[in-house]
Amino acid sequence: MYPPRALYFKPQGAARNLAEVVLSIDEYEAVRLADYKKLKQEQAASMMNISRPTFTRLIESARQKIAQALVAGKAIRIEGGDFIFLKNRIRCNSCGNTWETEQKKPDDESCPSCYSHNVVDVGHMLTKGPGRRRRGGW
Repeated sequence: MYPPRALYFKPQGAARNLAEVVLSIDEYEAVRLADYKKLKQEQAASMMNISRPTFTRLIESARQKIAQALVAGKAIRIEGGDFIFLKNRIRCNSCGNTWETEQKKPDDESCPSCYSHNVVDVGHMLTKGPGRRRRGGW
């Protein structure tokens, strides 16, 4: 699994103190595999190293949260859980460029666009807040 490209979605022109729903990394991955990649639940569950009933609960929970955000005009925040990414996604705070690396820490990373060292590991930002425990290594 790779970190999401965006961690926060909100309705256009929405107020600052917008109500939000929190999608865990597991729920995000379930949506990515089932709805974006169009995998069958058995295959997606296997890729996540979880049972099919657990996958079903994850995808139903994620879809309910996404529907709630769309219908009620809430923001969606993606965060939380215990997981390991296959690659780290790094974002430059100076120019906004993002890229992937296999390095575990961005300490030695500099932006390939502007050469700034003002970079953050997007995956590290996802470990805040509530979430489900990862089962296996996806």
